[in-house]
Amino acid sequence: MQMTILKSKIHRAAVTGASMHYEGSMTIAEDLAEKVGLLPYEKILVGNMGNGERFETYVIYGKRGSGAIELNGATAHLGKIGDRVTIMNFGQYTPEEAATHRPKVIRLDENNQIVASHGLTEGE
Repeated sequence: MQMTILKSKIHRAAVTGASMHYEGSMTIAEDLAEKVGLLPYEKILVGNMGNGERFETYVIYGKRGSGAIELNGATAHLGKIGDRVTIMNFGQYTPEEAATHRPKVIRLDENNQIVASHGLTEGE
């Protein structure tokens, strides 16, 4: 049996841009995505804390250190600059793997700087 468990989460990220004329996806600054183990084109679930919208899309990397969190394509209609969003990703685990799994989680401030984290190993 496989179980679907939270793999990673970026909590309270501030939306920094939106482009309806892009092909789709969500741009996440490369360093933030890497911190929680998100890969380019990986599926994510996003919850907008300001308006309650929830949507699925995929990750593209933005400039490292930029703090970029950008809504692209149709998702640009689901939020605005300054909205706080939670970006989640899930993985499939056996019950044995799930028993010891700890998701990688970061919480960001209004400038998308990390203010708290858990589930990360030393040096991450």
